[in-house]
Amino acid sequence: MSRWRKALIAATVGVAASAALSISMSPGHAEASLVAKYNCTGGVAGTEGVQLEALITPKLAEGGMLNVGWSLKYLGNRRFGSPGFFAKGSQLNLEGIVDIVGAWNGQLRPKGGKAQDALVPGAQLVLPDGLSDAGSVQRPGTIRVTPGALAVRFTPAKGEVMVNNHKLAYPGGTWTRENTEAEFGDYLNDLHKTADLGAVAKLDFTGTQVSYISRRERDLSKIRILLDGHPVTDGLVEPGKDANGTPMTGTKAQETLWTSPELPYGPHSIEIENAEAGTAYVDAVKVVTGELTEPPLHDQASCTLINDPGSIDITVPGATPTSPTPTNSVTPTTTGTPTSTPTTTTSSPGHVGTPTATATNGMGQVIVLPRATGTKTVTATASPTSTKYVKAQVAKTPKGGVETGEAPEQGRQPYALIAGGSVLLMGSATGGLLLRRRRAEHAGGMTR
Repeated sequence: MSRWRKALIAATVGVAASAALSISMSPGHAEASLVAKYNCTGGVAGTEGVQLEALITPKLAEGGMLNVGWSLKYLGNRRFGSPGFFAKGSQLNLEGIVDIVGAWNGQLRPKGGKAQDALVPGAQLVLPDGLSDAGSVQRPGTIRVTPGALAVRFTPAKGEVMVNNHKLAYPGGTWTRENTEAEFGDYLNDLHKTADLGAVAKLDFTGTQVSYISRRERDLSKIRILLDGHPVTDGLVEPGKDANGTPMTGTKAQETLWTSPELPYGPHSIEIENAEAGTAYVDAVKVVTGELTEPPLHDQASCTLINDPGSIDITVPGATPTSPTPTNSVTPTTTGTPTSTPTTTTSSPGHVGTPTATATNGMGQVIVLPRATGTKTVTATASPTSTKYVKAQVAKTPKGGVETGEAPEQGRQPYALIAGGSVLLMGSATGGLLLRRRRAEHAGGMTR
């Protein structure tokens, strides 16, 4: 096979593949789908990005209801990740854009959400089962459906989460984990312990509040708290005393030793530092997330197309508007020659009235909307140059010779007229006899 023939075949296949992206469909026909691929960055997608594939299927139902459904799946190994510790019930919501042009112009925004289980930072987020949106498209004609951008929003659940053990970092000093008896009541029956001055336990979290949870016990070291890298202003925590400031004589587990003020939702950090060269405990850190009315901007990701998914053409059926039917209303000129176009209206039986309003249909034509009328619709036509003559019909005419079809007045008989006619008739007969006699005499003279 020659090189030119191969090139021709490749070009033909490319054109065919491109043309196949635009598909015409109507209600009751098989569905058609587009495959759109996205790269999402920021928020729960991180800086490296997460790729998604969306199978986009528009459906046109009877009555002009257009529904666009999306099914989603991850591409590659990267996933949307939780930005923090959250209770069960956080929501991952996705919203796409579908542009529609043609007989109807606008957008549909397919949406879908998925509730998540309890989360830790970086935990994989489960995608919604699908996205959908619908709109009524009543205008007859063809519309083109083309997918656009995709947005990802994460809304953390309201609640609190206890965080301990290896989920905290221990960047300073020596810390040991100790299992404790259930009778003490420590969280998960363990805690971390140090005797080093300056030893630190740290937690990075996302939320709106944080608390330091540990034991109250006799002769424990004082603790310094740092929030977002800054020492708190309410002084040192004293786990060796009770809430009233009295030195402890026993042990109390899972005591809330310090709680932060309300914080703006977002990433924060807490550092628990041993301020003395004595025994210090860290049992857990409680992270609280308040109720959020809107998905936080901090966690949102934006997705852009990385392929050309093409478009789908959908035929929206409907009756083609026709010209209104003229009625029997024609305006003639004073000379009897019609020169104007007959006036047209559309009437609806069973009502009374005249057209007073107009509306524009989907094809850009104006339809007269009549008030009710009961006139039967007929068609009137007229030649622009013809003149129609009509025999006059009047109630009375002057006495005399105008032929009107009326009888003469009563009481005056036409005897003179009848007598005159008889005389004329007799004269005509006599003249005819004399003429024949002369012709006979003249013929006899010629033969002599």
